Amino acid sequence: MAVAEMIAPAGDRRAGMGMIAGAALIWGTIGVAVSLLYRLAPADPLGVGFLRLLIAAPALLVLGRAMVGPSFLRVRRGDLWVIALMGLAFAAYQVCYFAAIPRLGVAAAVMINICSAPILTALLSRIFLGERLGRAALLALGGAVTGTALLVGGAPQSGDLASTLAGAALALGAGLAYSIVAMTGRAVAPRYHPIQPIALAFSLGALLLAPLALSGGLALAYPPAGWGLLLYLGLVPTAGAYLLYLRGLRSTSATVSTTLALLEPLGSTLLAVAFLGERLAPLGLLGAGLLLASMALLYAKA
Repeated sequence: MAVAEMIAPAGDRRAGMGMIAGAALIWGTIGVAVSLLYRLAPADPLGVGFLRLLIAAPALLVLGRAMVGPSFLRVRRGDLWVIALMGLAFAAYQVCYFAAIPRLGVAAAVMINICSAPILTALLSRIFLGERLGRAALLALGGAVTGTALLVGGAPQSGDLASTLAGAALALGAGLAYSIVAMTGRAVAPRYHPIQPIALAFSLGALLLAPLALSGGLALAYPPAGWGLLLYLGLVPTAGAYLLYLRGLRSTSATVSTTLALLEPLGSTLLAVAFLGERLAPLGLLGAGLLLASMALLYAKA
């Protein structure tokens, strides 16, 4: 049966959307946590991304074994490649996103990455999962992408033209990787406890990133507060939020889930205003309102 045909009850769809929205808002804390981490100690983006997965993976493996029992590592033969693709996408996301930031700046990298993900997911889900979008979902998708662009756009780009184009390609690669995570997560979500695919995919992602991080001189000289932030990054917005996200995917389409994930830059921006002294321009306020209106439309039509 095609994914598009598995229609969940309205209550389940709204609960799933709430979980995904909650995960997105938790992800929004990553920017502030990483900014504080950079102030405490020298850290490279790739190393931070690797340590996030390295901390999250064993915690999820232990928790998964306790929650699911002996069947935790049992995966259908046909699903092995799906989970492997998810792990590869997690690793690729870290590399592409963190490499795009120094070439584009944070705001532009976030804009291209976050705004491209739901569009790419809609296309891939239509092709591979048979998902279809109604008018309300299409309207919400357009409004959410526009609102996100207004929210995080307008920041000056850094570097020359070649560097900017390379950064844009990397940010698009991150958006594609995220869309693959959403699509593969949606494909296996109905058949497993949410912790199973995410634990296995994170473990594979950490293994794939290990050679890159170690060859680049992995920084480990963090003060206690820095390790506290790394533990937070690994356990809360990585392990916890993705567990919540995959649970929500059981009753939410891949395209709607990536549209809801656009709440991440809103949460990040509001936290930056509250704790880092950044200011939100009038267009940013308009974008935030448009983004929230789009989320409300999705929820109302669920």
